[in-house]
Amino acid sequence: MISFSNVGKQFGKRLVLVDASFQLNAGEKVGLVGPNGAGKTTIFRLLTGEELPDDGALSIPKNLTIGYFRQDSEEMHGRTVLEEAIAGSGRLGELHHEISELEHAMADPERADEMDSILERFGEAQAEYQDLGGYEIEARAREVLHGLGFEARQVDGDVGALSGGWKMRVSMAKVLLTKADVLLLDEPTNHLDIESILWLEDFLKATKAAVLMTCHDRDFMNRVVTRLLELDGGELTSYSGDYDFYEREQALRAQQKEAQYARQQAMLAKEQRFIDRFEKHAAKAAQVQSRIKKLEKIELVEPPKRREIVPFDFKQPGRSGDDVLKIHGLNKRYGDKIIYEDFDFEIRRGERWCVMGVNGAGKSTLLKIVVGAQQPDSGTVKLGASLKLGYFAQQALDLLDPNLTIWEQIEHDFPMESISTRRNLLGCFQFSGDDVEKPIRILSGGERSRLVLARMLMDPPNFLVLDEPTNHLDLITKEMLVQTLAKYEGTMLFVSHDRTFLRGLATRVLDLSGETVVGKSNAGAALPKTKSGRPLPVAFPASYAEWVRHTGHEAPGVHA
Repeated sequence: MISFSNVGKQFGKRLVLVDASFQLNAGEKVGLVGPNGAGKTTIFRLLTGEELPDDGALSIPKNLTIGYFRQDSEEMHGRTVLEEAIAGSGRLGELHHEISELEHAMADPERADEMDSILERFGEAQAEYQDLGGYEIEARAREVLHGLGFEARQVDGDVGALSGGWKMRVSMAKVLLTKADVLLLDEPTNHLDIESILWLEDFLKATKAAVLMTCHDRDFMNRVVTRLLELDGGELTSYSGDYDFYEREQALRAQQKEAQYARQQAMLAKEQRFIDRFEKHAAKAAQVQSRIKKLEKIELVEPPKRREIVPFDFKQPGRSGDDVLKIHGLNKRYGDKIIYEDFDFEIRRGERWCVMGVNGAGKSTLLKIVVGAQQPDSGTVKLGASLKLGYFAQQALDLLDPNLTIWEQIEHDFPMESISTRRNLLGCFQFSGDDVEKPIRILSGGERSRLVLARMLMDPPNFLVLDEPTNHLDLITKEMLVQTLAKYEGTMLFVSHDRTFLRGLATRVLDLSGETVVGKSNAGAALPKTKSGRPLPVAFPASYAEWVRHTGHEAPGVHA
């Protein structure tokens, strides 16, 4: 379907692609992986024609349609969410809005003299629209928007009132509605909650379109892709299988290359010792020259590249009291919408609670109430003794000083720490070499998240409250963070849509939907309810992995 053949691409002195070749076949689901800045987005831009190759050949069939989801959200206003999603769905979207405009024109008495041409165009547009399945587009758009987490009231609401993250979901809906032959997806899970991620998994597995995507969600990659393309140092390497297979195969190939490199280095050292020993012996002159010429002709094996996950060895926080948090009779509502009603909850020292619940259930609201960023309508929230609280949320990124570099920020925050300790910390969060001299004002959302987390773990609190800490983090940083926090001896309360993070850290589950009691062993049991009839949140006293086994769900309301 699409093929790269010995493609080269360079920006200034930076080589992005060197003799890169690959083929994307019809219906194939492929993941694109590689270090930050390796050039993955450049491949997408080459496929869409936004960039041209410097060398080699790029073959794309003439009538092939490509849908491209990217991380920069376009301007949206003046339409409902539904209309905006349909507007971006390719030819069908164009026809949908043209027909709407023609209907208004037919009802306009001031355009009576144009009626013949309007009616003629209306008939043509309507016929094409019907042939393309246009009369199902609204139902499909609602289905896709619902799958991506929109409630009915949002779908018919003003798209301009949405936050940046929700506008990204509208952009995603536009691409999924195009019925394109190829879907290019740049980090599609970044702005989605776990329910929407699970829905998108099923959508992509079922679509007939070929998919090429970058993604920082290991479980998502494992369930969707059947092949991985690794871009590193300008070279593309293909691995047939899911992400777990790629990781095992990559380690095996690295071992083989390391052994090959070691054997060659041993051989070269042996030959060099002979040359050094006998270069001044006339009787051995011919042999020495022969070996010198042999060494000159040898193609040197490059040592394997290493990207190791190194957990940060942080100092453990001071011990808190046994009672970390007690909530009693909590009530919170927004307008007519009840979020919490007579809610009781407590956390003991050393527990790691993840908060689960459908979109709008109050996950982030709970965390904000705990840290004092919001107040309950009534009830008590009591923090325990000797607590040092650390709160991570997307708003925390604004606490960084944009006028400082990464290194200056860490130096300012921790002046008594040694240079090696600071460098070790930043290296664990993928800031190395010249990266530490980047001004904070130019950092991406992911880079800012990494820097905030790094600052938090340099002097860790004994009660961590984390709201989506893995948003924008790459796989290497996520796995480092899980391994680092696995050794953390404090208490945690967090919301996350990343199942690797949930499995690796959660020892308790707070299910705000109240569905936990309806497990495989007691299906059909009545849900305990509040006075108003709402399901009562359930505190599940075991790990996230146990919760999944108990309920048969990876998220409330979504079957595993």
